[in-house]
Amino acid sequence: MTNAPAPVPTSPLGATLVIGATGTTGSRTAAGLAAEGHRVRAASRHATAVPGAEPVRFDWYEPATHAAALAGADRVYLVPPLGDPDPAAVMLPFLRRARAAGVRRAVLLSASAVPEGGPAVGKVHQALPGLFDEWAVLRPSWFMQNFIHRHIHAASIRAEGVIRTAAGSGRVGFVDADDIAAVAVRALTDERAPDSDLVLTGPEALGYDDIAAAVAEATGRPVTHHRLTYEESRDRLTATGMPPEFAALLAGMDRAVAEGAEDRVTDTVQRVTGRPPGSFRALLARELPGGR
Repeated sequence: MTNAPAPVPTSPLGATLVIGATGTTGSRTAAGLAAEGHRVRAASRHATAVPGAEPVRFDWYEPATHAAALAGADRVYLVPPLGDPDPAAVMLPFLRRARAAGVRRAVLLSASAVPEGGPAVGKVHQALPGLFDEWAVLRPSWFMQNFIHRHIHAASIRAEGVIRTAAGSGRVGFVDADDIAAVAVRALTDERAPDSDLVLTGPEALGYDDIAAAVAEATGRPVTHHRLTYEESRDRLTATGMPPEFAALLAGMDRAVAEGAEDRVTDTVQRVTGRPPGSFRALLARELPGGR
């Protein structure tokens, strides 16, 4: 009589479909899931390879890509289509299809400035609890990475040493995308889903003058914050090719920052992950070329 080999431990979960798996939070979420041994289907428009994950092609505007992407998935991380002022038009049909295909938990990336039922992705937030028994909406503040990676702020810092906003002296609890992803992994895989929206911030609220000073100190190059009016900000964003309605939405968010709407910090990252959120200066030291 021979002894049968011991079974190899496997994740009790099905696959997690990570939409936007090459983006700022999607790539980190996919990596975090894979590091914990979960099956990951990494969805992007070009089925780009992601370490530890199965690449799948997915385009919000091509429903023919949706069924194959959902195959074998029982949970999904949702990054809305970038720049779409009405993402619900494409997201809600997909979510109904996902539920029918066996997805039981959905985690949506929204924003701290967008409440349930509000503009843009706020409509998807409002619908999510009625579609899935297990769900969460992540509402992070502005990303710290906006000042060092692919973003209009990072580009203007590199080219001109300038950050332009209509936020005035308003402060924001900027959050590290690594912390957003860490919360996403917990929301996707913990035994109990949050079944709520989670406002995510860093450890302190900073004004754009503070951000400029920190980047200047880290790089040794002058960086300043130029204050725009709402109209100037809207027109500048539109000139980059952004849809006018979405440009107006973003400029309006800056105006709300100037009025104090984002001057807050939360304990959500600590509470969900068990560790404190990272600071902006720590991010600069870790990721910015020439940081110190």
